[in-house]
Amino acid sequence: MSEILTIQQTARRTGLSVPTLRYYEEVGLLDAVPRGSTSGHRQYDDATVQAAEALACLRATGMGIEDMRRYREHMARGDAAAADQRALFAQHVDRVTEEIAALEVRRSYLQQKVALWSARETGDAAAEARAVEQLVDLADRL
Repeated sequence: MSEILTIQQTARRTGLSVPTLRYYEEVGLLDAVPRGSTSGHRQYDDATVQAAEALACLRATGMGIEDMRRYREHMARGDAAAADQRALFAQHVDRVTEEIAALEVRRSYLQQKVALWSARETGDAAAEARAVEQLVDLADRL
């Protein structure tokens, strides 16, 4: 017999908040969750909890709702959707790679701001000039 969990227990197990679980059900990322006949409270079965755990992992990677929806649609098709799943994740890798590159530029810009203010603090005009030069270059890439 499978374990039935409340929404709070499911939230603790998956790391998703109660409002997020409700939202995922509302937008169809999770199948409709049955409710107790007397309490009316949602009752999460093993399959639904596992689906929520998978969505929590995808969310942690920064995957958006539409891609999570496609993932679930592909999962329903099983191995026949392997190429589609691969493409979905490959596209997400590309997006994450672009985000990392943008973050690296931001980090470099901030590091040069630190260098600039350190140079001004110590009165090192040459270091300040180098920092300004780097900042001008990085500002174009922001």
